[in-house]
Amino acid sequence: MFYHLLKYVLLGPLLRLLFRPRIEGLDRVPASGPAIVAGNHLSFSDHFLMPAVLRRRITFLAKAEYFTGPGLKGRLTAFFFRSAGQIPVDRSGKEAGRAAIREGLAVLGRGELLGIYPEGTRSHDGRLYKGKVGVAAMALRAGVPVVPCAMIGTFEAQPPGRIVPHLHPVVIRFGKPLDFSRYAGMENEKAVLRAVTDEIMYAILALSGQEYVDRYAAVVKAEEAEQTQAAQRAARTARRRRSGRRMPLG
Repeated sequence: MFYHLLKYVLLGPLLRLLFRPRIEGLDRVPASGPAIVAGNHLSFSDHFLMPAVLRRRITFLAKAEYFTGPGLKGRLTAFFFRSAGQIPVDRSGKEAGRAAIREGLAVLGRGELLGIYPEGTRSHDGRLYKGKVGVAAMALRAGVPVVPCAMIGTFEAQPPGRIVPHLHPVVIRFGKPLDFSRYAGMENEKAVLRAVTDEIMYAILALSGQEYVDRYAAVVKAEEAEQTQAAQRAARTARRRRSGRRMPLG
């Protein structure tokens, strides 16, 4: 009930008014039956824009942090995501990944649309990163098609750290459903899972035109954060030396 209230009365019309998204290939999303919509992830607004333009309800696997944030803002965010039918996913460790796959398969088992971002996290620089194989595992185990989707312009409209979006043109582009029935019964083969995931990411890349990075986004983010911290430490050390203060031991 609340999902439809958000989509058709509260949030959907507002998003269409603000972003005025151009929708391409919407008819490629199956009108009924289970399917996965796999998209790139550039902005927090992606969570709302794609559901707003789809004709069917879609359930996303959302990171657990959206449901456990502190304070009033955290409680409101958790209420919003739960009311919209989104599923919290713990992204730490292998067991967490298996739990996410179980949740996704349950959605598909009900004949519904499942939304997933194979990169596992938002792109921090607008590039497309290597996909995680969970999307392939779900597609093969459930025997469902995967519809690639490209969000274009949402990074510029709401880059990381920005709360109020800019007014910027947005395109939401859906590709032809990908059929992986030729891999039936091979869902436990690592090489097959990697090949299927790469095919999905290539389809998203063809739609989005992004620069591709054959590394996991979370790893690149962590490395860049460490580099930033190291540079800050070096700058503090240089300032202390210039001021003539004695360096502490250790």
